[in-house]
Amino acid sequence: MSEGIISSLFNEEKTVLEESKEEIKKIYLSDERPWVVGYSGGKDSTVVVQLVFEALKELPAEELTKKIYVISSDTLVETPLIIQSINQTLRKIQEKALELGLPIETHKVKPVVEQSFWLNIIGKGYPSPNQQFRWCTDRLKIDPANQFITDKVSSFGEVIMVLGVREDESATRANVIRSHTVEGKVLMRHSTLSNAYVYAPIKRFSLDDVWDYLLSNPSPWGDDNFELHRLYQDSSSGECPLVVDKTVKESAGSCGNSRFGCWVCTVVNEDKALSGFIQSGHDWMKPLLNFRNWLSSIRDDRSRRMKYRMNGQIYFKDIKVEDVDGVPHHLIAKKGSRPKQLIPLDQYTIVEKDKLKEYLEDNKIDLSVNGDHMILVSYFDEDTNDENLAQLGLGPFTMETRREILENLLRVQKQLQHPNDPNYKLIQEEELKAIRKVWYKKGDWDDHVPQIFNKVMGYDLEWEVDDRPLFKKDQVSDLELLCDEFKVDIKVVKKLLAIEKDFSGFKVRRGLMDEISKALKQDYLHL
Repeated sequence: MSEGIISSLFNEEKTVLEESKEEIKKIYLSDERPWVVGYSGGKDSTVVVQLVFEALKELPAEELTKKIYVISSDTLVETPLIIQSINQTLRKIQEKALELGLPIETHKVKPVVEQSFWLNIIGKGYPSPNQQFRWCTDRLKIDPANQFITDKVSSFGEVIMVLGVREDESATRANVIRSHTVEGKVLMRHSTLSNAYVYAPIKRFSLDDVWDYLLSNPSPWGDDNFELHRLYQDSSSGECPLVVDKTVKESAGSCGNSRFGCWVCTVVNEDKALSGFIQSGHDWMKPLLNFRNWLSSIRDDRSRRMKYRMNGQIYFKDIKVEDVDGVPHHLIAKKGSRPKQLIPLDQYTIVEKDKLKEYLEDNKIDLSVNGDHMILVSYFDEDTNDENLAQLGLGPFTMETRREILENLLRVQKQLQHPNDPNYKLIQEEELKAIRKVWYKKGDWDDHVPQIFNKVMGYDLEWEVDDRPLFKKDQVSDLELLCDEFKVDIKVVKKLLAIEKDFSGFKVRRGLMDEISKALKQDYLHL
């Protein structure tokens, strides 16, 4: 290749980067709105933070008048090595910014304990996320970041989000960026947060531009960009971006194959990220992968799921029937890693829909506990004039399964040997205490959380005394016998007593009757 061509390519590359840096300076100086820069630890967000850092260094000190907040999302279930790396980088960025007098602050945003992954899975019984029910992104990533942004909006009036999104990532991402862009304007309106704007300084960068910049420009805070490059070479996927917009969360894709996502991600069939770490020598992470695979495998196990929703709502799903050698079978289609199944209909008990409650009562079947009683309901569809078969829809994990998940998680935590953090925890103490409160309200008067913790870990936490059960075991047994005698659902009684405890002591008990009404109107009570 001739020197002229090499020189031309070098100048073109330099122009792309220099134009971006000059634009950053211009936007920074154009108004007083503070910036919130999203940092995920991946290549694109690293480029953005590094460009912003270098642009500010080139400005006169008297012009550095407004804050830049670099935020990173900690879902509390981040891949251990990555969150450790992010923590170190945030600390280095902060220290270097203070040394150079740059108006940069670093922050980690976390979900509130009531929205944490384990509170939802173990506490409330949410099924682990999948492609159709990705409840985790909003609760663990979007809401904490948006709360930080909202707090800054309330302080400053308006803010600018600076994100490492690129049109080159995918056609979907390019379309999303273009749909939010106003012609002739550099800033895009945030689609869900009022008074927030989005600036994407590297939106026109190619993948080569990203790596050329990182590998030819040392990190100003002392990180090793070549190590970051090696991380991507070992990985089979990209990064998990800081998502701050609910309208684009689907285009952001799953983080399950990414080194920069959650170690317990069940959205993907196979966690290539954890596998990649283990294959590259981090054997201590094998228990995490085993637990993640087990949690994914039990998601659609009917025997581990309640047969009504959290609010008590019963629903039915029509089944597909397929003949095999003249014998009708219930066809369960392949889903994710689950193979296709064919179950002969004669293995089921078929009950008329309007006689279901009577059947459940006669056979003392509790739809909220472990077990699949192999029941199908038949009903006449007036629209099609057909007799159809349906199955009870699935709700949360049963309490037995939630207890099993907690015990297995604690066992993994106890045996895990994090090479750099002997105090590393998979579940936080405040999450355990919050789960205990949720379980109590659901009728866990035996107070299983402290028992499970002591059984596995061999010691006790400082549990709240006020959260102790209302009744002793023999009193609970007497109450259960009375409920059985008078055909009253024990779970409802426990729910009503928990509601009364929550409202006791208040002079004005506003909302009490609404809560009691909800408890008494649950579908499964009125089949």
